[in-house]
Parts: sequence; structure tokens; C-alpha cells
Amino acid sequence: MSGQREKMREEVRFRVLRLLEENPELSQRELAARVGVSVGGMHYVLNALVQKGLVKLGNFTASDDRRRYAYILTPKGLSAKAALTSRFLRRKLEEYEALKAEIEALQQEVDAQSDAERASIETPPERTAPAKSAKAGRT
Repeated sequence: MSGQREKMREEVRFRVLRLLEENPELSQRELAARVGVSVGGMHYVLNALVQKGLVKLGNFTASDDRRRYAYILTPKGLSAKAALTSRFLRRKLEEYEALKAEIEALQQEVDAQSDAERASIETPPERTAPAKSAKAGRT
């Protein structure tokens, strides 16, 4: 279970770093909505990224609201994002291959069932010859 949880955390970090690289002025609320986590959860993620030195805070100069920050990826953050991207891509490709194999197996199962149903519809049931009565044979 913790392995699955760690994969989810890594995916959230990857998505956050990717979004911040594209648009450092996104608010915590906007980031949370795009990543699919709570605002409190996003606050926790951003603080962790700042503490690890992957993101630094800058003033958001285009806003009159002094509480707004720009979340800027540091060189260490860019390196971490590259590594996360590689792991994310590898994991998604593995998931894709597994899903593709499952779809092919299901398709074969459906095709086999369809073939069996068609065969039973196309082949009329065998008719047995009427039994001869004992009297008919004695004439």
C-alpha cells in the first residue's frame, strides 16, 4: 500500500513541477484544482518542494495583491522534474502495455463468445428420424 501511496505522491510532485515550470504565477488554489488535490494538500506539497530546494518563492509582480507569489523552479527543481518525468513516463508505458494486453485478452474472449453464438445460431439442431412403429414394419 505504501508503494502505491508513494507513486501517487510522486505523480502529484511531477504534475506540480510541470505546471509551475509552464506557469509559475498559478495560485495554490489553481494548482490544487488542476492536480486534483485539496488546497491544504497543495500547501503541504509546495512547502515540501520549497524545503527541498526544488522551488523558490518570488513576488508575483503583475498583481496588486502582495500575498501572491510566483513559484519558480530552481536548477535542482529542474533536475528533479527531469528525473520525475523519466520515471513517470516509464510507469505510464508499463501501465499502457498491461492495459493493452488486458484489452487484447478481453477482445479474444468476446470474439470467441461471438463465434460460439454465431455457430449455434447458424447450425440447426439435428433432427432425428421418426421412430418406426412395430406395426408398420409387419405388413
